[in-house]
Amino acid sequence: MSSTDVTSTPAPQAVAQTNSLVAKLWNYCNVLRDNGLSTIEYVEQLSYLLFLKMVDEITSDPFTEADAQSVVPAEYDWKSLASKKGLELEAHYREVLAELAKNPGTTLGTIFAKSQNRITEPALLEKLVVELIGKEDWTIQGTDIKGDAYEGLLAKGAEDTKTGAGQYFTPRSLIDAMVDVMQPRPEDTITDPACGTGGFLIAAHSYIREHHMQDLTREQRLALGSGKIFGNELVTGTARLAAMNMLLHGIGDSEGDSLITVGDALAEKPGKHASLVLANPPFGKKSSITVIGTDGKSDREDMSYDREDFRATTTNKQLNFLQHIMSLMEMHGRAAVVLPDNVLFEGGAGEKIRRRLLEEFDLHTILRLPTGIFYAGGVKANVLFIEKKPPRTGGKPNTSKLWVYDFRTAKHFTLKQRPLRRADLDEFVAEYLPGGDRTERVESERFKSFTYDELMARDKVNLDITWMKDPALDDADSLLAPEVIAQEIVEDLQAALDEFAAIAEALGGEVKPDTTAEETTVNES
Repeated sequence: MSSTDVTSTPAPQAVAQTNSLVAKLWNYCNVLRDNGLSTIEYVEQLSYLLFLKMVDEITSDPFTEADAQSVVPAEYDWKSLASKKGLELEAHYREVLAELAKNPGTTLGTIFAKSQNRITEPALLEKLVVELIGKEDWTIQGTDIKGDAYEGLLAKGAEDTKTGAGQYFTPRSLIDAMVDVMQPRPEDTITDPACGTGGFLIAAHSYIREHHMQDLTREQRLALGSGKIFGNELVTGTARLAAMNMLLHGIGDSEGDSLITVGDALAEKPGKHASLVLANPPFGKKSSITVIGTDGKSDREDMSYDREDFRATTTNKQLNFLQHIMSLMEMHGRAAVVLPDNVLFEGGAGEKIRRRLLEEFDLHTILRLPTGIFYAGGVKANVLFIEKKPPRTGGKPNTSKLWVYDFRTAKHFTLKQRPLRRADLDEFVAEYLPGGDRTERVESERFKSFTYDELMARDKVNLDITWMKDPALDDADSLLAPEVIAQEIVEDLQAALDEFAAIAEALGGEVKPDTTAEETTVNES
C-alpha cells in the first residue's frame, strides 16, 4: 500500500475487471439501501472493512517490508473480525471502530475518525465481511482496478442527490483534461485545498506515473506518496473517502502520516505552499463566516477569518477560496481552479481580487464550462488557469494576455443522457498547447485572446466574456431534445434562485436552508 505500488494491467482487461468489481460492490449497496443506508454511507462502511482487509493482506505477506509490524493491533484486526459471527461480530465491529479512531494525524486515524457502524443488521454485516470483502484479494488487484472500482462507487454515490453527495465529486473527464494541460511533474508539490474525495490528487499522481515513471528515482517515487501530494477537506466523512481513495490508488501509506488534513482550509494562512494547485472549491454561495481583510473591513460573522494575506473582505466562499489559492501557490507555481461565473463579474471585493489577479499573477486562460456537467444543480462555472510571478520592473502587470475558450455556447450536456466525456475536451486541450509557448496559440471560433488593457477597460474588470451565439436559439432545425431543454430550464431556474437567495441574505432576509446539502460542507474533486 505504498506509493510504489504501480501494478498495471492491459486496459481492456482492467476496464472489464473494474466494471465487474463495481457491479459486485453495487449489488451489496442495493441490499443495504433497503436497510436504510444511503450510497455514500455504504461507501463509508466499505472503507472501514476494505482498510482492515488490505492491512491484513500486507502484514500477512512475508515478502513485504510491512510484515515486521502490524498497523492494527491484533485484537482489532481483520482476522479478529472475520472469526466472529452474528451479534458477536456486530459488537466486536463497534469496538474495532471506536479503538481505531484513536490515532489522529495518521491515515488510520483519518479513515476511522468519528466512525460508526451503520450496518445494524448482523446478518448483512456478516455477508459483507465474508462474501464481499473477505473473498477478494485487494492488494493483489492492480491499483488501477481496485482504485477505479472504489472511485466508480463514489461516482454512483454522487448521483444520490438527496444526500448532497454530488457536491463532493467533479466529473473525471474534466479533471483529466485539466491535469492534461497542467502536466504535473515529479518535482511538483501538488495540493487541493477542498479535495472532496481526492479526484484531482489521484489524477495528478496517475499522470506522473504514466508520463515519468521510467525516469523517476526511488526517492522521487517514495516522495510522491509521503507528502508531495496532499489535500485538505472540511468534512470528516469525505476526508475518510479521500484517504481511502488515495490509498487504493497507491498514494500514501496505511501506517504513515495522513495526506489529508481535516479542517477549514480558509481558517489559516497556508503553512505549506505548492507548485501546483488543482481545485474545485465548494459551490455554495456563502458561508456563515466573517473575514477581516487588510482593508480593515469586516463582514458578518459566526466564524471570523483574520487573514493578513487576504486583500479583500468578503463572505463569498469562492472568492475567499480564490484568495486562499493565490496564497497557497509558491512563486512560479501554477493553478487550475473551477470557479462559478459570479467570481468573474461580482463587484466590490470581486473586482478588487480580479485586479490583483491580473496585476500580480498571470491569469492566462479561462475555460468557460457548459452547464449540465456537475451534480450540483444550476452551476455555471469556469476553469481559471493561473501562474504566480514575482513583481515586474516598472510595476508592469504579470498578465499580458488572457485567452478565453468558450466551451459553453452551443454545448449541451446532461448527467445521464449526454454526459461530458474526455474526448469532448480534446479540441480545448489541443488549442491550449500544453507545455508549449503561449505566444504560438492561434485564435479560433471558440478561442479568443484579450490584452491586459482591454480587460482593465471593462466595467468592474468583468471577465465574464462571451461572443458566440447558440445556433439552436435561432435555427428550428437545430432544436434540442426535450429532455435537454428541460434540464437547461431547471439549471437556469436553480441558478436564478441561488442568486435571489444570496441577494435576500445580503439584505438581511431569512432564507430557508437547502435541505439537500449542508451549508458549510466542501465539495470535491
